[in-house]
Amino acid sequence: MSRLSRLSRLIHSCSGRRLPGTVLSAALCLFALLCTATRAAEPVLNEKDINEQSVTRALEPDESGDNVVTRGFVLSNQPPSAAPRPAPARKPAAQILITFATNSATLTDSAKAALDKVAGALQSEKLAAYRFRVEGHADPRGSPDLNMKLSEDRAAAVVEYLTQKAGIASERLSSLGKGSSDPLNKRNPTAPENRRVTIVTVTD
Repeated sequence: MSRLSRLSRLIHSCSGRRLPGTVLSAALCLFALLCTATRAAEPVLNEKDINEQSVTRALEPDESGDNVVTRGFVLSNQPPSAAPRPAPARKPAAQILITFATNSATLTDSAKAALDKVAGALQSEKLAAYRFRVEGHADPRGSPDLNMKLSEDRAAAVVEYLTQKAGIASERLSSLGKGSSDPLNKRNPTAPENRRVTIVTVTD
């Protein structure tokens, strides 16, 4: 059972008991923080798991208005610094584990099949109005210059396939190499998820 599930059960079991307010408040704050961290963690989409629905869910901006900050007055007996801050908006992005040949930016057949599904999502009604940035990543093996060039070439290869083979308008896509500066798995630098492509929705 996850920590989030255990804490949720604990709070639920204690809801009918008389507990000090500070204890219950602390538990509720910890529960909220864990919920936020859980929502913020975006899963890596393996090629075999990629479908139009999963890509659309990852890339569709949150327009619910929950994270909109408005001006107003707050009636409170606490100093202004104690007022809760709004949670940051979720960054619409899809971590996609696209496969490349060793030390190459050449897409494999399975990568192309996965990108065909990505293209279907980008052309869907929910995403058709947005632009996207394809970010290439590399693990830290090799020199920084080589990793940067490899990540740039891989991001460019994905953009080229999506525009020339899958029919996505070129003005909707841009590419960016990030080298090995942003590993997804910091505990295991050579993990395959650190050699990935990230697609980010451009909302500004």
